[in-house]
Amino acid sequence: MADVKQLLERIDAAFSDSDKKLKEFRSKEVQKHEGRQQRLQRLEQVFDQLRSAWRPRLEALSQKFGDRVKVNPTVTPGRRQAAFEFQSPLARIGLRLSALTDTDVTKVILNYDLDILPVLMEFERHAEIEFPLEQVDVEALTKWLDDRIVAFVKTYLALHENEYYLQDHMVEDPVAGVRFPKYAAAATLEVEGRTYYFIGEETRAAFEQQEEPAVLVKPR
Repeated sequence: MADVKQLLERIDAAFSDSDKKLKEFRSKEVQKHEGRQQRLQRLEQVFDQLRSAWRPRLEALSQKFGDRVKVNPTVTPGRRQAAFEFQSPLARIGLRLSALTDTDVTKVILNYDLDILPVLMEFERHAEIEFPLEQVDVEALTKWLDDRIVAFVKTYLALHENEYYLQDHMVEDPVAGVRFPKYAAAATLEVEGRTYYFIGEETRAAFEQQEEPAVLVKPR
């Protein structure tokens, strides 16, 4: 009959082996955590270095659109984001430019995301570029950002020339007989509660001469 003492020794050995594995696991996880924290610190340094590249470009984009855009910056550990909301009578337009990292904090990732509702034309909705954390190519990143901003501006302008978006926003100059987007009117006149739109001050003046003296002029 086997000795119970040997059984207890085997059980103790199993517990000891389990404790050893648990300590090794904890040690590795602590090392991984410390390494990740160090890389996060390095990431913040990289973001600070890149600020001189992306900040003036995002400010320039915002300035070009003036009151037609609202910008919401977001700064969190491991992430930087600028969300642009553009005012347009034709669509709801949202642009997000973000810089972030992967789960292990080994990369710098830049994302471009554009939302337009309703969707009535083709456009670039998403683009992404990434670099190893220790090998960020600032020149390549800057060019990528410039290209994305220009692509957005072209999309925005194309949207305001697109017949599908404009079909409910077209007006006609009553003098010139030309149809054009309402937002492009150079002048307007209100006559008895009705608004007339004109491609220029000349056609507005010609139309006004045909109307009663009491018309209300509302130049753009």
